[in-house]
Amino acid sequence: MATLIFCVLALLLVLVFLGVHVAVALGVASALGVYFLLGSADVALSVLSGTAYEALRKDIFIVIPLFVLMGGFVSHSGAAKDIYTISNRAFRRIPGCLAVATVSGNSIFAAITGVSIASAATFSRIAYPEMVALGYQKSYAVGVIAGSACLGMLIPPSILMIIWAVLTEISIGALFIAGLLPGVLLAICFILYCIITAKMNPQTAPPCPATFDADVSPAQRRSEWVSGIAILGLIGIVIGGIWGGFLTPTEAAGFGALGAFIVGLLKGMRRKEILNAIYVAGKTTAPIMILLITASMYSRFLAMGGAVGVIHETMFSISENPMILLAMIFAVWLVLGMFIDSTSIILLTVPIFAPIADLIGVNPLAFAIFGILVIEAGLLTPPFGLLIFTVKAAVPDPSVSLGMIFRGAIPYWIILLFVAITVLIFPFLTTWLPQNLL
Repeated sequence: MATLIFCVLALLLVLVFLGVHVAVALGVASALGVYFLLGSADVALSVLSGTAYEALRKDIFIVIPLFVLMGGFVSHSGAAKDIYTISNRAFRRIPGCLAVATVSGNSIFAAITGVSIASAATFSRIAYPEMVALGYQKSYAVGVIAGSACLGMLIPPSILMIIWAVLTEISIGALFIAGLLPGVLLAICFILYCIITAKMNPQTAPPCPATFDADVSPAQRRSEWVSGIAILGLIGIVIGGIWGGFLTPTEAAGFGALGAFIVGLLKGMRRKEILNAIYVAGKTTAPIMILLITASMYSRFLAMGGAVGVIHETMFSISENPMILLAMIFAVWLVLGMFIDSTSIILLTVPIFAPIADLIGVNPLAFAIFGILVIEAGLLTPPFGLLIFTVKAAVPDPSVSLGMIFRGAIPYWIILLFVAITVLIFPFLTTWLPQNLL
C-alpha cells in the first residue's frame, strides 16, 4: 500500500513539473490511484464521479465567484484608481509617497478583490506610470507593485483563505478575522521599507513636488471621495457583517457583489464594463473550481489509501522535533512556489500538512496564515513567480524586464517570510481577534 501511495504521489509531481496542468495531473493521479486500490475501472470511475458531484454541491464555493465579481466591479468602475489617488494625496509629504500610496491602495483593494493577480494587474496600470513620471527608479516601482499585491491573499476576503478553510473545515469567518492583524503588520512592514529606502536614497524615490496634484477639479475630488466612502462601506458590509455575526461568508459575498455593482453604476459603469467584469470573474473562477473538483478526487484517494497516515509516519520517522517538521513543510512550500500557483500548492499539500501541524500542537489559524504567507511568497520566487509575470504583462513599458521586477521584489519576498515566521512564533497575532470578536 505504501509503495502505491508514493508511486501515485511521484507520478503527480512528475506530471506537474513536466508542465501538465495541475487539475489534469490531480485527476489522472487520483484515477489511477483509486483504480489500483479497488482493482476495477468501473468502480473507480463511479467513486470519483460521485466525489466530483458532491464537491460541486457545496454551496460554500459560491463565495469564490461572488468575491471575485465584487473586485471586478470595483476595478472596472475606476474606483481602484480613485483609492490610489486619495492615498497619494494623503501621503504626499512622506518619503516614497507614491510607493506608500501603492501599498495603502493595495491594502484597501485587497479587502475588496481577494486575488493577488488582480491587484498586480490593476496597480501596474495605475501606479507605475505615476511613479516613473515622478522619477522613481523602475525596479523600485515595479517591485513595490508586485510585492504589495501579495496583500490580496492575506487581507480578507481572500480566495486562498476560502480554499484553505474548505479543505481543513475551519470556519471561513474565523480565518478571515485571523488574517487582519498579520495583514496590517505586513502592510506596515512594506510601508516602512518604502520609506526607509526613499529616505536613504532619494534618487530611488524622489519627493513629491509642492504642486503635486494641485490641478484637480472639485468635481474630480468629489468623485474620488464618493469612491472612497463607497469602498469603505463595502468593506464594512463584508468584514463587519462577518465580524458582527450578522452575515455568513456566503451572504457577505452576495451583499458585497451587489454593493460593488451599485458603486459601479454610480461611477458610470455601463453595459460593456459590466459584462467585462462578469466575464473576467468567470475566467478567474472557472480554473479554481476545476482544481477544487480534482482536488476532492485527490483527497478521496488519500483517504481511501491511508496516504496521510503513511506520509505522516515517514515524516515523523525523519524527526519528531516540531521545528524540523515545520522547516520541512516550509521548504516544500518554497520549492513548489517556484513552479506552480498558490491555489494548486494549497490543494496538493494542505490535506497532508494540516494534520501534521495539528499533531505537533500548532494552532490551526496560525498555521493557515503562516502557510498562506509562505505560499504567497512563491508568487515572487524565480523562475515562475506568477505576480512577476503579471506585472511584466500589465506594465505599459517594454523596457521593464523580468529580472528588473524580480530584483525589485526581493525585499518584499524577505518581508513576507519574516512575517510568516513571526506569526508562527507569536500565534496570538492570528487568534486574538477571533477569540474576542467571534
